[in-house]
Amino acid sequence: MITGKITRISGPIVYAEGLEKCGLYDVVDVGEKKLIGEIIRQSEGKATIQVYEDVTGMHVGEQVVSSERPLSLKLGPGLVGTIYDGIQRPLKEMYEDGGVFLLPGQRTEPIDNKKKWEFIPAAHPSDGKEMCEGFSIAPGMVLGTVQETGSIVHKIMVPPTIRGRVLKTLAGKGSYTIDETIATTELGENISMSQYWPLRKPRPFSQKLEVSQPLVTGLRVIDVFFPLSKGGTAAIPGGFGTGKTMTQHAIAKWCDADLIVYIGCGERGNEMTDVLTEFPTLIDPRTGRSLMERTILIANTSNMPVAAREVSLYSGITLAEYYRDMGMHVAIMADSTSRWAEALRELSGRMEEMPAEEGYPAYLPTRLAEFYERAGRVNSLCGKEGSVSVIGAVSPAGGDFSEPVTQHTKRFIRCFWALDRELANARHYPAIGWIDSYSEYAAEIKGWWDKFDPRWSAIRVQALDLLKREQRLQQIVRLIGADALPDSDRLILTVCEMIKNGFLQQNAFDSIDAYAVPEKQVNILLLMMTFYEKALKVIKSGCPLLKVTELPVRNEIIRAKSEIPNDKLDELTTIQNHLDDQMAELERMYRKDVAL
Repeated sequence: MITGKITRISGPIVYAEGLEKCGLYDVVDVGEKKLIGEIIRQSEGKATIQVYEDVTGMHVGEQVVSSERPLSLKLGPGLVGTIYDGIQRPLKEMYEDGGVFLLPGQRTEPIDNKKKWEFIPAAHPSDGKEMCEGFSIAPGMVLGTVQETGSIVHKIMVPPTIRGRVLKTLAGKGSYTIDETIATTELGENISMSQYWPLRKPRPFSQKLEVSQPLVTGLRVIDVFFPLSKGGTAAIPGGFGTGKTMTQHAIAKWCDADLIVYIGCGERGNEMTDVLTEFPTLIDPRTGRSLMERTILIANTSNMPVAAREVSLYSGITLAEYYRDMGMHVAIMADSTSRWAEALRELSGRMEEMPAEEGYPAYLPTRLAEFYERAGRVNSLCGKEGSVSVIGAVSPAGGDFSEPVTQHTKRFIRCFWALDRELANARHYPAIGWIDSYSEYAAEIKGWWDKFDPRWSAIRVQALDLLKREQRLQQIVRLIGADALPDSDRLILTVCEMIKNGFLQQNAFDSIDAYAVPEKQVNILLLMMTFYEKALKVIKSGCPLLKVTELPVRNEIIRAKSEIPNDKLDELTTIQNHLDDQMAELERMYRKDVAL
């Protein structure tokens, strides 16, 4: 145990002497109340400590005690369904112990160490026989499984730090707590169902893989126009009230990830309260069980100590990597990285560092890169494929996308869902603008879509091109009015209005429209593109636009999103037949006489 004393206090930054033998990022107990802190700098015999709790009342001369280990998370069965703060303190247990306010220095076990879990030994990957004494092992190998929740099977893995390669003992099938020894190696190392891992250090894997599968969210504007792959990175920038949190909620509920890690990083208390009260009541559409059975929440509101906000992102990504190593596809919702960057700015100012643009530290891009680069699709040490997909919300002041956090984030993500203030004010949900948004994953996931529906790529490009042409036409309309345009251009305005109302806009509270399966998404957009092609043909034959817009099938196409359930897609074929018949009738009426 290494002991020092406080020499200076500057908000959440504390300076201490006597800690020269401590390592960088070691955890320390600061002051009489034993607040949790972390050494973030060592220089000339003085340590700079980042304190993760309220330092009110602390004074110079108080003792600082080092634990001689880095800031780490305890990983094991019992994580899923728990609500933590930024440094893995379970808030429910903290409330039961100390009331509604977090007490300085209050500690509790991150995972229930008294609950017994039913452990079932796994089969050895070499011969399929049940694991037992004398079998060879390696870091990441699965020793057994535990049914953590109704939706999650937790794999008990050999920790990456274990040096032994042979099992000396292995517990049989039975009930054990997370701290009981279930296995030992020939070197005398004990293995339990829990392990510690430094949260600032990425967990190892055997191979990084190319992304090739989309993260299906059920939101049509994302899945078809701006897709995100499993193992990809995305940002949702937008001003206050544009729907960042609601969009992340929808993705968390409907996406086909095996596990959700939701990080409320510096958000307002009422927004985080909505998450904490809503998520336990939501039903997972894939299993019919509570969504919390595949969710971990990290709640770090804006009135909590700013230093804990800085570390909450690393806590979330470490939890995600742990379940990725089991062969799961994990999605992280970080809301919001702007608040996290503001914490970096305050801590940097307290340490009197030279500021960069808008007061943010010069190492802001590096920290953002460290976070986003821990996403990816990998072959884990246990031989299973897993992925971590990161979706970070950005909250630029006034919706200004030129501010530093948004601009630096764009350097490290490949999917940009820009929220549009005008769409949000028009109650268009999700308010993802189709002009400023982009996705670089379309080419990688094209193979998946080709097997599913090869028409996806072509109609996606065609629809996006039509929307861009519509934007240019709107500028002309503002000057001279729509009546001055030829019918072919006015048709573009009409079809784009159909795309906006009948495809891009969704109703999150409608049981049919809240989620659309990929097949329904493609077929609805295909109907609209077919409508455009056939209408353009008859207009060139002399048919007035009014006749086209009065066709009953036009409203059928628009209403298909909310009237045709995902399990009754045959009805879309009926609409296609109506479209063919009604357009054929117009074509017969206005077919030009070739002889003339």
